[in-house]
Amino acid sequence: MSNAGKFQDPHRTQSGEVRASVAFTGLRTLWVNTGTLCNITCAGCYIESSPRNDRLVWFPPEDLAACLAEATAAGDPLEEIGFTGGEPFMHPQILPLLRMALDSGRRVLVLTNAMKPLHRHLGALAVLAADFGDRLTLRVSLDHYTQAGHEAVRGAGTWEPALHGLSALAEAGVRLSLAGRMTTAEPEAEIRAGYAALCRDLKLPVDAADRWQMVLFPEMDETAPVPEITTACWGLLGKTPDQMMCASSRMVVRRRGADRLSVVACTLLPYDLRFDLGASLAGARGAVPLNHPHCAKFCVLGGAACSG
Repeated sequence: MSNAGKFQDPHRTQSGEVRASVAFTGLRTLWVNTGTLCNITCAGCYIESSPRNDRLVWFPPEDLAACLAEATAAGDPLEEIGFTGGEPFMHPQILPLLRMALDSGRRVLVLTNAMKPLHRHLGALAVLAADFGDRLTLRVSLDHYTQAGHEAVRGAGTWEPALHGLSALAEAGVRLSLAGRMTTAEPEAEIRAGYAALCRDLKLPVDAADRWQMVLFPEMDETAPVPEITTACWGLLGKTPDQMMCASSRMVVRRRGADRLSVVACTLLPYDLRFDLGASLAGARGAVPLNHPHCAKFCVLGGAACSG
């Protein structure tokens, strides 16, 4: 069994059933991809970030200002602005971007590996934490609670810099959460217990039993067979479309060579042009067909969400 022939028609599955879609319920989370350049190359990175991948370029502050103005004018219930990458702290203007988002009155969530690109901003982040308190959260990617497990994904030499960053952020008073990965080899309770022990050892103010403070993302293998999601699946799975990320979030990106931003339906799918919703938030309010393996594996079956 494979995914051959699946995820082709936005309206029908391979077997001819009606494909599930997600209606837009209002913009509550705006994701900003700061760019796909990263200081490391991780196994299984959702968007193939690396020191050489610049398919998404640095997101301009003026684009964020325009998005915030558009959301405000439209009366969107925008509560949260998330920054992802690549590694956001490689962006040369990341601090003005964060302050702009925080000055707008929204919560801000930054996804980071907490390595050397972040370390040079520790003083400035302490100032932001003092100015804005718990409205600023940094979610640090730590793929396993052991050095061997983490470095199997992130590469040799990535463990100690990440722990240094975590400890320094905690000392600076920055609100923290962690992001790890579920594995088929360990039950969730065991994984959370491992992270809890690590947090105690490092004196991190993170409750590993809390599903927001310790986020566990499902394993993503694009070669593994994934079922297509039909409208009948909602009832069978006991879920509803409005629980999916794309019901209330959009991501804005700048593609290399483009003269304008693009709004995309999902943080995981910036390259698939089927999920490009145009150049404005106003034009990106349509329903999203669940026409990609990530829709099924990550969101519907995995129950994962990137936002807080």
